[in-house]
Amino acid sequence: MNTAKNIYLLGICGTGMAALAAMLKSQGYIVSGSDENAYPPMSTFLASQNIPVYAGFNVTNIEAAKPDLVIIGNALSRGNPEVEHILNHKLDFLSMPAALSDFFIRGKYSCVVTGTHGKTTTTSLLAWILEAAGQNPSFFVGGLPENFKQGFQLSDGRHFVSEGDEYDSAFFDKGPKFLHYRPDLLIINNIEFDHADIYKDLTEIKTAFRRLINIVPGKGHIVANADDAVVAELLQKAFSNVQLFGLSEKAAWRASEIQFDGNGTAFTIEHNHEPVCHIQSPMMGMHNVRNVLASFISATLLGLSPDQIASGVHSFQGVRRRMDKLGEIGDVLVFEDFAHH
Repeated sequence: MNTAKNIYLLGICGTGMAALAAMLKSQGYIVSGSDENAYPPMSTFLASQNIPVYAGFNVTNIEAAKPDLVIIGNALSRGNPEVEHILNHKLDFLSMPAALSDFFIRGKYSCVVTGTHGKTTTTSLLAWILEAAGQNPSFFVGGLPENFKQGFQLSDGRHFVSEGDEYDSAFFDKGPKFLHYRPDLLIINNIEFDHADIYKDLTEIKTAFRRLINIVPGKGHIVANADDAVVAELLQKAFSNVQLFGLSEKAAWRASEIQFDGNGTAFTIEHNHEPVCHIQSPMMGMHNVRNVLASFISATLLGLSPDQIASGVHSFQGVRRRMDKLGEIGDVLVFEDFAHH
């Protein structure tokens, strides 16, 4: 357990860094930080948390803050004056995912959601299913779930649900972020080539996911998309309990009788061809059917009943900017979506 009390975040206005700063502040730590891009909404969010933010990077910032631990964001590199000061004066430092693990995930049952697509929605949905069932989960997600006030929660429940990104952690910690979260339960939605600034090709991304699969305990669980050829390939050497979901016959957990309408999606979840539960989801799209399947299986493994899970899915309000319905103009539905890939 880290014993630091005064914590400084370098690059504090990143989405994950700002959330981590607020989490630390809520637990009584002295928190401050710096960034050269301190503007809304992150600047106003940090101000609302009474977290001081120094504008720009300057050695005097750290000298004034006098931290006993610095958390360095992955946008920072050698040559930054504050980074050089930290190294020259041998201050203790961590990457953001390492700090999240040390301060908050350690000691919890770690549920990590990964994949090229669907991480934010699936993380938010699983967290909400657990919350709606009275499990009081902690969570950390790279978006704004509409069922919660913010993208993180710290609770006294057993579970910590996190969005696991394969992007690297920091200039001094070049491994994927998700390795720090040490999953007891791992969801893999899909695997494609992404982050071309970090990974040379799909082979390197597969290596990162292979490393992650290899640290799931033997008594842990991997919930994975059977319809994704890359995922299926990597799971051949898994040592954990693997639960496969999808739409094909390869999957033990399948969605059938899928119906789409203006209010979302209705379908039946089957396990080994036996119906388990009828789902009425407010989300549209086949990708969200898979997101629900992954969350349903995971919540089942965590001890929830089909009725509890179905109720959570039905009351899920989605994530801001993920097929976010803005309104209607005549017969036209207007949505906002984070369609960047």
